Amino acid sequence: MSSSMEGVQQAPVDAIDEGLYSRQLYVLGHKAMLAMSVSNVLIVGMKGLGVEIAKNVILAGVKSVTIYDKGLAEITDLSSQFYLQTSDIGKPRAQATVSRLAELNSYVPVSAFDGELTEQELLKYQVVVLTDVPLAEQLRVNEITHKHGIKFIASDIRGLFGSVFNDFGEEFVVNDQTGEEAIHGMVAGISSDVDGLVTCLEDHRHGLEDGDFVTFQEVQGMESLNQSTPRKITVTGPYTFKIGDTSSLGIYKTGGIFTQVKQPKILKFVPLRESLVKPEFVYSDYAKFDRPAQLLSAFHALDAFKAKHGFFPIPRHEAHAVEVLNNAIAINAQNASPVDLDEKLVKELAYQARGDLTPMAAVIGGLVAQEVLKACSGKFTPIFQHLFFDSLESLPANSNLTEQSCRPQGTRYDGLISVFGIEYFTKLSNARQFLVGAGAIGCEMLKNWAMLGLGSGPNGYIYVTDMDTIEKSNLNRQFLFRPKDVGKLKSECAAAAVAAMNPDLSGKIKSFADRVGPETEYIFGDDFWNGLTGVTNALDNVDARKYVDRRCVYYRKPLLESGTLGTKGNTQVVLPFLTESYSSSNDPPEKSIPICTLKNFPNQIEHTIQWARDKFDGLFRAPAENVNLYLTQPNYINTTLKEPGTAKDVIEGLHSFLVTDRPKSFEQCIAWGRLKFEEFHANEIAQLLFNFPTDAVTSTGTPFWSGPKRAPTVLKFDAEDPNHLDYVIAAANLHAFNFGLKGERDPKYFKTVLAGISVPKFEPRSGVKIQVQENENIQSQSTDASELQALVDSLPSPATLAGFKLHPCDFEKDDDSNFHIDFITAASNLRASNYSIATADRLRTKFIAGKIIPAIATTTALVTGLVCLELFKIIDGKTKLDDYKNGFVNLALPFFGFSEPIACPKFKYHDKEWTLWDRFDVHGNLTLKQLIDKFKDEHELEITMLSSGVSMLYSFFMQKAKREERLNMTIIDLIESISKKPVPSDVTALVLEVCVNDRDGEDVEVPYVRIVVR
Repeated sequence: MSSSMEGVQQAPVDAIDEGLYSRQLYVLGHKAMLAMSVSNVLIVGMKGLGVEIAKNVILAGVKSVTIYDKGLAEITDLSSQFYLQTSDIGKPRAQATVSRLAELNSYVPVSAFDGELTEQELLKYQVVVLTDVPLAEQLRVNEITHKHGIKFIASDIRGLFGSVFNDFGEEFVVNDQTGEEAIHGMVAGISSDVDGLVTCLEDHRHGLEDGDFVTFQEVQGMESLNQSTPRKITVTGPYTFKIGDTSSLGIYKTGGIFTQVKQPKILKFVPLRESLVKPEFVYSDYAKFDRPAQLLSAFHALDAFKAKHGFFPIPRHEAHAVEVLNNAIAINAQNASPVDLDEKLVKELAYQARGDLTPMAAVIGGLVAQEVLKACSGKFTPIFQHLFFDSLESLPANSNLTEQSCRPQGTRYDGLISVFGIEYFTKLSNARQFLVGAGAIGCEMLKNWAMLGLGSGPNGYIYVTDMDTIEKSNLNRQFLFRPKDVGKLKSECAAAAVAAMNPDLSGKIKSFADRVGPETEYIFGDDFWNGLTGVTNALDNVDARKYVDRRCVYYRKPLLESGTLGTKGNTQVVLPFLTESYSSSNDPPEKSIPICTLKNFPNQIEHTIQWARDKFDGLFRAPAENVNLYLTQPNYINTTLKEPGTAKDVIEGLHSFLVTDRPKSFEQCIAWGRLKFEEFHANEIAQLLFNFPTDAVTSTGTPFWSGPKRAPTVLKFDAEDPNHLDYVIAAANLHAFNFGLKGERDPKYFKTVLAGISVPKFEPRSGVKIQVQENENIQSQSTDASELQALVDSLPSPATLAGFKLHPCDFEKDDDSNFHIDFITAASNLRASNYSIATADRLRTKFIAGKIIPAIATTTALVTGLVCLELFKIIDGKTKLDDYKNGFVNLALPFFGFSEPIACPKFKYHDKEWTLWDRFDVHGNLTLKQLIDKFKDEHELEITMLSSGVSMLYSFFMQKAKREERLNMTIIDLIESISKKPVPSDVTALVLEVCVNDRDGEDVEVPYVRIVVR
């Protein structure tokens, strides 16, 4: 056995590097990750599929990965094996690959085994994955693994076809079938009868399903329900469900929280030999419901051909395809439930048997890697037991593929040419594609493009842009980057990495470090966009996606969209004149937390985390920024005083930071932190309970503290309480950072200083108003103008503070040393303790406060593979809507959903139909009158209003003199006279919005006007 162990970091079994795995932890959780960290995985076959699986599994962080492949690297392997190079041809594939795989994750030892896969050897592994292995060997290995409870996966790709088989043993326990967060909600009532009808708070749907189990906490009147075992429910409505007989539990009074309890599920897998006769299928595309059973026989028949001849069928060789078909017919007849075989489908598999496509390796490799993680951890539902996938729609539509056009060329692209033909490859290699974003999806996309040779031809090119630099947390899923790249530009590193994978891209890929937006249109201008074949987004924010989408609509370029969220992924195809655009539909806005809930009545940890996040900005960012503005802007105070809604807070913040709370030592920062604890977690709570005692009732006689309102308790500071001490440590260090003072971390030092700090006694005051309802307009405690002016007068003048500058804390979630997440975690948990809410650990707090998108390499790989399968169609120039597919996947279930893209909506004026892709193209710098006459004469439309951006150029309600003055002005002169700025010389066309009346004088909607002026 040879290995590549250099630089492997050994971590304690129960330790997880959260800096590296943070995004994945939000998907899998600590328990699953710890189970993975003690799992040894064997992956057999190091062609494109095998290396893709290995890459994803290593990034995920199992205990060890062993690769096995005695075959020698061939030129055709370079079609999809991204860790092989031309210099490796003739060498053992595993030996040539192992060191490059080992670079992916320093926590995962990677070795290459070159012995025999005996029963004794297989016993070393918890999971065994076979790729590109004959059926007879699959059966032999599976007999051993099934007998010993070793999880077994067999997978293969052939051209545009893929297969997966799982055998996880006779009793495989799935601990969490979906990975979704457990549902919880507040109880409004529970009946005391044989049904036990639970009613939820009004307007709070419970979201449960029949057969779910729930537990209860904080129920008053039926206290024994709080300690009972989980109860199985029956749903009776969106706000009600039954839990069974509660007649002996007493009478419900108030309160209560229900929490869904996930029940483990046991799956009984059968071995491969038995499953071939009586298979169970997971369907990857319900539009192809009849294919899995056919493809099971077809793959079996293809294996029989290889076993007989020693090679796979020659591409488009009719006699070979007929032999495979005859094999399939014979095998199908022996099955327990024979099916009707589609001869064309079976022969297509034979035609493509030598095909090796990196997008298919990405799809199946991402899928199989996720199955490995399921096998290790019991997290999510595995494939039970066969899955087949194909993308025959990606084949060229009108080309006549022949044995001659698909014959090998002796190049790295033969795996592609054997499926698509040489003519198609020439078109693909001369494409000019723009990738926006070089993060997780961007890295995978570039790898796929490099293996395909996209842009490598004489007229081809790849452009990639990303303004971000590489961070440690990126390394877990952005596989082109290494620890040495941290701090460097993503676009540059990614471009260099894929050019090394395929030297044909040297000089054919250009990286930018610019955001694609209005401010960079001088970089990405008309010539740039007009020269593109298409655009692919790999972005993580909606606004940027919408901007690129608008550019694609304007320049009429196809756009490929995709995104991931944990185990979920989606793809969207945007096609000129065929589909709606990305911006045509929007997700519903994120539900906001009511202000009164945040300020006074939290009932969930999400409420306290948002409160703490707001406090972070209010204490450590905004006041420091305001001080710097005060010191640098002469009219800052006068401007601030004109804003009554914010003046008081700003002035008091200035006074605090420049007068009362300006520290001269770190000990004063500790005292400040201790007083903030008292202010927020004792005094404010005491004032709230003074206004609304625990026994307060409303005007209707119902208890005030009921429903979503939880009565709080005052916290008493205890330096021995870790959360109390953590709060002061974080607050003091952040306050010190604001003032440029050196901080401290030693808890003993803090306890010593805290022992000498006295805290003034607080007495609640009458007349303090507290917001109870969201629609109440409770102003902050009034400060009259004279008091505010007194605060202003007491501020030191900017002149006396020459050279003084504060350091605002700009929230950064991924720096574990800056105390940002530490403060928010401590503050949130203290407030949660005030309100008897279950606290959250640092990781969960970071996830919510940082609005982190959970991510995992497996989903990213699969989604980019699906995008590239659609790119094949775009390069081919397919023009029918039903040729394309939008996709949604959830690897946790697993679920695949594909649908035809939504057609672009059609509008109409007169008898003319138009869509968002249409416009009025007008050439020449016409006068306004000429433009109006042109619309009247050519389109029978009367222009009633014309605008350019925010500038109104013409309207029917303008004064007559102004209208007539403008009629003889050219459009450029008109725009420049209104905006007071010249039209830039590089602008070749102007976009105008137009309102018109049709021939009947009715207002109608029409496309925009594009005036080509240069």
